[in-house]
Amino acid sequence: MNKLNLLPGIVLVLLMAGRAWGAELEVRVQNAPTTGALVFQIYDNPDAFGDFRSPRSESRQAINADGVYRITGVPAGTVALLVYGDENNNLALDRTFIGIPKEPIGLSNNYRPKGPPSFQRASFTLAENETRNVDIEMYQVLGESGQWGVGIGVIGRSSPYLGSDSSVVQVIPAITYFGERLQWVGPSLRYGLFGSDRFRFAVNATYRVGAYEEDDSPILVGLGDRDSTLMAGVGVVYDGPNRIDVDFRYQHDVLDRFGGGTAELRVSKGFQTGNVSWAPSLGVNWLSDDLANYDFGVPRWAALPGRPAYDVGSTVTAEVGVGGILEINEHWRLVLDVNAEYLGNDIADSPIVDDDYVLKGFAAITYTF
Repeated sequence: MNKLNLLPGIVLVLLMAGRAWGAELEVRVQNAPTTGALVFQIYDNPDAFGDFRSPRSESRQAINADGVYRITGVPAGTVALLVYGDENNNLALDRTFIGIPKEPIGLSNNYRPKGPPSFQRASFTLAENETRNVDIEMYQVLGESGQWGVGIGVIGRSSPYLGSDSSVVQVIPAITYFGERLQWVGPSLRYGLFGSDRFRFAVNATYRVGAYEEDDSPILVGLGDRDSTLMAGVGVVYDGPNRIDVDFRYQHDVLDRFGGGTAELRVSKGFQTGNVSWAPSLGVNWLSDDLANYDFGVPRWAALPGRPAYDVGSTVTAEVGVGGILEINEHWRLVLDVNAEYLGNDIADSPIVDDDYVLKGFAAITYTF
């Protein structure tokens, strides 16, 4: 058989195969910007949808008067649609310093997340060769004054001290704010100075809960309480591809409780499961000698029989953790961040220390306006 005679049939089969998975969307867009263009992105991967990067497909269309746009070749299955207004025609979705869209967006199901977006809430199912009508109303994520939230939270850490079964737990107001440069989540605040949504230099501050009170254990009596303090400093953040983020910061005790500081390097990877956005992380912490001795050392003046003087010196600890946000509904969020810090021999050898790890975390429920 002549192979050339087979070519028309092969081409026809390929064309029919392409049509088998291709669906169409007829999208009616409201509140579109008057300048620039509209960009339509199709997502079928929840993790990619979590930060609006790496869509399955993308099409760019001129803004028209009737507000109706057709998207072809959409894969059958469960997908979500994002449309954004590229007002300055720079071929990208402009974002704030913390990655929140600055240009108007709209999502399928008219879903308006007030935190990490949930693929489950925005998605819908397309059949093969189906044509679906989709209505989308565009909006500004941060509005005119940013995005505020209020709630109640708890911050705490376990006790690694000899003879102590008292964990440190404090209830705190859980205030959240996301703006152009400022990010405030519970005990931590960050302000971007310069850079981009991918790589930026920032100042930051964190409320640090005190390590212990001297009546937590007989071994601690006479050492005095270790009070909470405010840590502040500078840092660099890199939001990499595939939701891999790198965070480095140095913070110093600005209330001079102990006069030292800490440097932290953390790498995390974001995932999405249902309405939960979560990220496991690995970290390394450097503690100055002032900080290490404040929490774990024994000064010479406090030495007793059975509690000799001990100088920790500057040291390094390792940390593993996981953080997550559960979207209860459009306004309510449950936030959880739990970490295990492994102290190392410099700290574990202290006469007041019994465990070689500390569990610490933050949890809050918030309402976002």
